[in-house]
Amino acid sequence: MIRNILGSLVALAGAASAVLSPFRDWYDGRAGQDYRVRDLFEGITATESGVLVSILLPFLFAALLVIAGVVLRSRLAVALAGLVVLGFTILWMVRQGQATGSLTVGGDGAGLQVGVVNALAGGVLMLIGALLMRGRGRGVARARREREPVEPYGAPPADQVDMWPPTQEPGMSTHTSPWPEPEVDPYTGPDPHDPRTRSYPQAPPPGRAGDPRDPVHPPQRPPEG
Repeated sequence: MIRNILGSLVALAGAASAVLSPFRDWYDGRAGQDYRVRDLFEGITATESGVLVSILLPFLFAALLVIAGVVLRSRLAVALAGLVVLGFTILWMVRQGQATGSLTVGGDGAGLQVGVVNALAGGVLMLIGALLMRGRGRGVARARREREPVEPYGAPPADQVDMWPPTQEPGMSTHTSPWPEPEVDPYTGPDPHDPRTRSYPQAPPPGRAGDPRDPVHPPQRPPEG
């Protein structure tokens, strides 16, 4: 919040500096409003310009971008405004240097003057303001997540029965515990090493006479008649 406020103030100060710069002297006592926008693309001439068709026009557009960016908390709009101001100022410097052969800075009213400094400073302040601003993307997304209700479990698909974890759907869950049920070992038949479950005669141990009788089912004496 504080960064947005600070960045907005810096960007607005840059916009004000850029808008005021055409009303000051730019070169050899000539104000910025005397340069036509078309002169920046066709070459500097001595023809006087109207205010609304002078270099003030792109600076007003940049100021409107800054205002929109501050209201919408858009860093992109503020940065674009700073690039517009710097771009047109540098383009003017290139055309002025071509027209006069060179650019000079003098304290006696000759060469580059305070209007150019104001324009360059305004563009730089706009870029600094854009860097200071945090924007609105993260704050809006965080507030939206806080407003949305948090569901502990998602609803099961329509083609499936109610399963664990339990939901608001009617019916009993297939599990009554959060832990999986123990699996029962599958039956693989009687143990061949257990004499209680073996149905065939046990082999005699080594070195001992064999007993032909069945140890599990011994012969029975017939009943006396």
